[in-house]
Amino acid sequence: MDTMTTPPGAELGATIRTWRDRLHPSAAALPVGRTRRAAGLRREELAELAGVSVDYVVRLEQGRATTPSAQVVASLARALQLSAAERDHLYRLAHLAPPADGTISGHITPGVQRVLSRLADVAVAVFAADWQLVWWNRGWAALLGDPSSSPAHLRNFARDRFPLDAGPPRLARWPVTELDPDTTDAAVVSDLRRATGRFPHDPRLAQLIRQLAAGNARFAELWASGTVAGHREDHKTIEHPSVGPVTVDCDVLTDGDSDLKIVIMSAVPGSADETNLRLAALAGVPDAR
Repeated sequence: MDTMTTPPGAELGATIRTWRDRLHPSAAALPVGRTRRAAGLRREELAELAGVSVDYVVRLEQGRATTPSAQVVASLARALQLSAAERDHLYRLAHLAPPADGTISGHITPGVQRVLSRLADVAVAVFAADWQLVWWNRGWAALLGDPSSSPAHLRNFARDRFPLDAGPPRLARWPVTELDPDTTDAAVVSDLRRATGRFPHDPRLAQLIRQLAAGNARFAELWASGTVAGHREDHKTIEHPSVGPVTVDCDVLTDGDSDLKIVIMSAVPGSADETNLRLAALAGVPDAR
């Protein structure tokens, strides 16, 4: 591809198409049938993974859409399992500045993405350092409800934990209880304070802290304590509408310098909860009520 003569929109589309063609569906935990013709991802599969419409992917690849938003570019980079350098190149092709050093990143490296794709038997989600939801698997959506129906900027665990209004939670469609909610509250706030030390110039994190401190008395109280720590584990019971209550262990793993949080919900092997967790996954994503 001659990047010196190719119009910017065409280069963006051609690059996305090249990266789509090189990603084997098995790397994205997608089924590979015998009748499959495409070596890489289909447009429909990329659209589903990135949370955009198939028509929009078509327009991007044909050069008819040339200015995707930063949110769309980030979603495409995750879906295509791009390296950090490739992600930055995609931002520039879209006439956007790549994420600056020292700011929170939601980028999932290809290696981590491959590991996540192998965790199909449990509910898994990835959050950025400010607890903004970045990615989730089908097991997560089946257990807690599909977060995609909520606006992307509201898919934040801290916002759900310390609401600013009387609206419903955005990340869990069904009631969720914990053994010790006060400890969980304190852990989330302490983890956010730790994030401010890691990313002192991140505007999204700063805005989140300002809004929660001004609009939620419980958050303001815990923030004033000054505790710094990470949120590592929890125990939750989800009142699933199809299979009944499911009690899970909730473990939080952190991915290196980006401070991504990989949240894994699993049940005790051989327990009734493990059976219900599998039944929920088999039932698929139920409608919110």
